[in-house]
Amino acid sequence: MRLRDAPQAALARWARANRQKDTPMLMNAHEARLTDLRKELQKRGLSGFIVPISDEHMGEYVGSYAERLKWLTGFKGSVGSAAVLAGDYSGKGAAMFTDGRYTVQVREQVSGELYDYEDVPATGPAEWIAKHAPKGARIGYDAWLHGIEWVEAAEKVLARKGIELVPVDGNPVDAIWQDRPEPSAAPAVPYGDKLAGRSSADKRAEIADWLKEEGYDATIVTALDSVAWLLNIRGADIDKMPVALSYVIARADGTADLFIAKDKVSSDLVQHLGNAVTVRDRADFEPALAEFAGKTVAVDPERAVAGIFHALNDAGAKPARATDPAILPKAIKTAAEQQGHRDAQARDGAALVRFLRWISEEAPKGHVDELSAAAKLREFRGISPDLKDASFDTISAAAGHAALPHYKVDEDSNITIPPSSIYLCDSGGQYLGDDSAGTTDITRTVWVGPGEPSAEMIDRNTRVLKGYIQLDTARFPLGTNGGQLDTLARMHLWQAGVDYGHGTGHGVGSFLAVHEGPQRISKSGGAFAGTGTPLAAGMILSNEPGYYKPGEYGIRIENLILTVPVEIEGAEGDWLGFETLTFVPLDRRLIDADMLTTSEREWVDSYHAKVRALLAPQLDGEDLAWLEAETAPL
Repeated sequence: MRLRDAPQAALARWARANRQKDTPMLMNAHEARLTDLRKELQKRGLSGFIVPISDEHMGEYVGSYAERLKWLTGFKGSVGSAAVLAGDYSGKGAAMFTDGRYTVQVREQVSGELYDYEDVPATGPAEWIAKHAPKGARIGYDAWLHGIEWVEAAEKVLARKGIELVPVDGNPVDAIWQDRPEPSAAPAVPYGDKLAGRSSADKRAEIADWLKEEGYDATIVTALDSVAWLLNIRGADIDKMPVALSYVIARADGTADLFIAKDKVSSDLVQHLGNAVTVRDRADFEPALAEFAGKTVAVDPERAVAGIFHALNDAGAKPARATDPAILPKAIKTAAEQQGHRDAQARDGAALVRFLRWISEEAPKGHVDELSAAAKLREFRGISPDLKDASFDTISAAAGHAALPHYKVDEDSNITIPPSSIYLCDSGGQYLGDDSAGTTDITRTVWVGPGEPSAEMIDRNTRVLKGYIQLDTARFPLGTNGGQLDTLARMHLWQAGVDYGHGTGHGVGSFLAVHEGPQRISKSGGAFAGTGTPLAAGMILSNEPGYYKPGEYGIRIENLILTVPVEIEGAEGDWLGFETLTFVPLDRRLIDADMLTTSEREWVDSYHAKVRALLAPQLDGEDLAWLEAETAPL
């Protein structure tokens, strides 16, 4: 879901041609907020301030209370930041920083009269400030929203220009955000050992062993999905991810402290956690760090904010930079979690069949738009009582929008799905039943009639499919990482002189984060670390090659795959492969069977036979008839 290969000039032209103008009221609101922020900065003696998109847990998704960047600027993407100068130094005195995924979106949502548009990684907030702010400027930042490594790097960049980076006491955006939402009050709930496949005590013991082996007294667990995994709890504090706002301090003796708002804690939760876990108020977290004076505490610099490092240093503790010890064991799914994924995929597949049949019949009539299509898919998923939420915002993308891998439809960008065009839908669900739970993520690209897709569309889709099959059927020795496998998914596109700019696969959680590390399949590090992490049996990943023609159409095929041991006759050493988890028909109209090898055609027919066998018992009537037709042999 990463767009870096599209020519920037072409994207900019497409953005100008398709831009939805801000209403004067909205424009005035963002201008007033920017003015108010500058006044607040001047009152505090600050020359500027940096506004990231993150919250105090450095997660991919944040609660509405932490959407400071969106409130200030109007930007609705998932990665970005802004820099605001308090005085009139040069230019607009404010800038938005986004990467190639949001070249179009940022121009649709953020006023170019108020903010410069800056491309990451070509530049960043520190570099921009160093260029525009005078020597002696004092630039504020919230240490509870930035990573320590970013802070250290920014300090060096600014110091060379005689500019000071200053941690603020209270976020100035919060001071002017009068109707800022409160953090969610949803309760944290037990997540049974039957669903998790391991007890929390067992997980804490594993981390305690690691702490003792490394010589650490404790570790700070800040990532919300790591907290949920470690203590076998879930929540509803972040949209699309069932987690509870909380921190954990885990100690080398196997005990732990959970810091969480007291009104989120029930007697059932306390009983579930047991005597070895002490529940403390979330507000006590920062003061509790002072308890580690003279002790060595492991903290993950990628997932913990700078404020935690500062508090430990101020207390006389010794913070040691180390990867969150929950990350790798969380990625290796238990047998219960693996089966939970299979069950969730079966429910999800039936919903997708109903949706794709509906799209095939209704979209050609010219009255279905991107938003109504996404709503209809949610309706079909909701037929299952186990659906608790989407796993991310549905990418419902028609025509040129489909060429934006990270496109997010809203009222401003929404368009009707044009007849005789490609429609791409990337979506997922969070499923929780009595006996199993799982997180899904699937992309299907379909042709919306009447008429036939162009020869180029069919060629590109077939090459994407061939790359998908190449990776799906790969066999590789233990120790192989995702970076070594990535080329398999691209090779047929490369033969035609084309490529895609995003990673091929990301890890997926179990009724947790849809994007999970450390494993990743990609030719570069990108936004998610882990390309060099060896794959291990039990890891779940996406397989999602694609092709994108800016302003015209986009193609992506995505299923989830489970890493499994494989037996190869005469093999030396241990070998791994993939088990397909996602079963939904592929659009036959976009496949050129003559471009497929015999083994590739057999793969498609075998896959469709499995789709039919798994989903047919859940369907009837026109849905069943459509499934049977779409899964007939090529």
